[in-house]
Amino acid sequence: MQLEEVRKILDADGVDRTITRITHEILEKNKGTEDLVLVGIESGGAILVERLHSKIQAIEGVAVQKGTLDITLYRDDIDEIQNQPKMRGTRLEFDITGKKVILVDDVLYTGRTVRSALDAVIDFGRPKWVQLAVLVDRGHRELPIRADYVGKNIPTAQDEEVAVRLKEKDGLDEVCIMRRVG
Repeated sequence: MQLEEVRKILDADGVDRTITRITHEILEKNKGTEDLVLVGIESGGAILVERLHSKIQAIEGVAVQKGTLDITLYRDDIDEIQNQPKMRGTRLEFDITGKKVILVDDVLYTGRTVRSALDAVIDFGRPKWVQLAVLVDRGHRELPIRADYVGKNIPTAQDEEVAVRLKEKDGLDEVCIMRRVG
């Protein structure tokens, strides 16, 4: 099955402005950086955590703690995956107990990835609270999960996908709607 681009939603400048806005919203809602930690869901969320971390440091002059979660073993469809899932490893080198955890991902879709991530976070401690930041919310939720910070709401059809391309892994920054063909 192939994908064809339907339309570009964000270019590189749009992605940067969106991440900057999310950063300001996080700082405002949490009244600064006290007890704030960033946790990215591998792999897109991990890249976005690095960018949020840099922007918080530039704005506040503080380097908040950051880490990444590999939710592979927490997935509810692990038995259905045909190829062996690639483990990326979790890197949380700090205690999250009592912390304000900002869970970060690139696209919010059914909510199942976030559910898996919440299970993983709880295995590492009992945070004060968990908030969700996503670059794109495309709808079609299967679980009662919503993001606290949304870069862009993009209504999609079921036969469409959202492609988030980030320069760290794809060589460019953009968000596009793709449609399955063939």
